[in-house]
Amino acid sequence: MKPTSFDTKVVHYKQDQTEVQNSKRTPIYQTSAFTFKDLDHLESYYEGASPYLYSRERNPNTDELAGTVAELEGAPAGVATSSGMSAILAGILGTAKPGDHIIAAEDLYGGTHSLITKELATFGIEVTMLDFTDLEGVKAAIREETKLLYTESISNPFLRVENMERLAELAQSHGIRTMVDNTFATPYLLQPYSMGIDLIVHSGTKYIGGHSDATCGVLVGDADLIQAAAKKVVTLGANLSPFEAWLTQRGAKTLGLRMKKQSENAKQVAEALRKHKGIAKVFYPEYVSERGNGAIVTIELNESVDVHAFFRSLGWIKIAPTLAGVETTLSYPIRTSHRALSDAERLKIGVNDYVIRLSIGIEDSEDIITQLTHSVEQAL
Repeated sequence: MKPTSFDTKVVHYKQDQTEVQNSKRTPIYQTSAFTFKDLDHLESYYEGASPYLYSRERNPNTDELAGTVAELEGAPAGVATSSGMSAILAGILGTAKPGDHIIAAEDLYGGTHSLITKELATFGIEVTMLDFTDLEGVKAAIREETKLLYTESISNPFLRVENMERLAELAQSHGIRTMVDNTFATPYLLQPYSMGIDLIVHSGTKYIGGHSDATCGVLVGDADLIQAAAKKVVTLGANLSPFEAWLTQRGAKTLGLRMKKQSENAKQVAEALRKHKGIAKVFYPEYVSERGNGAIVTIELNESVDVHAFFRSLGWIKIAPTLAGVETTLSYPIRTSHRALSDAERLKIGVNDYVIRLSIGIEDSEDIITQLTHSVEQAL
């Protein structure tokens, strides 16, 4: 009998073929290759009877991680990669070929924005960046060679929640695929596959791993698309190491506990900061799911606040270019995540000198609020 609840599945998912010597945890298969007892055994790999040959292609640890995320997302298949960016690239290249066209949301994470707008052209793939709040505009941009619509379930850094059911309906009516980055929401809050999305990508570096000690990506979705993406992972050398996979899998077991606490904290932080005179805007979703609204809060300081003084006054809160560890950290998008965008591109989506992204941790919420409000007051 298989478990059905999120919190049970995330703890107990395990690949059948890794149950060796009754180990409570899957061992780390820290090997570059697997051996064979004879030529018939070797041939069995190519006939599909034996799963492992070379860790660049498959490894029990990477398979277990991919299987875990696929299970949590309710998707039939998955593949683990070296980073969230490589998972995005594999998903796109497994769906679109030279001469094809994709449409992407203009308010993406800066690294993804750069990948899509600057690098895909070298693969012969044309891109149109649009405002996905205007799906009629997206519909009007679809053409015969359009193969993919790409967006984020919760946008980075302004936390716009995508209407995935409508997006999936639009794509299906035109015979094209959809891909959604679900990193901010995680499958704890949202499961885009159940809403009709074909491919779901995660920077496993963030909430899946959760402890800021492993870099990885995971792509899950329709089996045919995952098969195509997995081939790109192998040929481009974008595979994940067994140890990184093991670390991420270990962290994933507490995903439900962490997201519950961090989302609760974030809601309280957002409510408190909305009342502060030094903060012009607070961005935090009103509703993502019944389980919460996520652990990211983005603020825009008033122009009267000295941004440098604010960052110098953070005390125990760290400045970091990433997010989602158990510790509360702050990021400065204009100099980190969205640094590669032009001034015009940043201005269009609202990233300015006063925008700060808060990744809320598992600490006591009152301590987080006290430190943040103190930092603002020190900078006024």
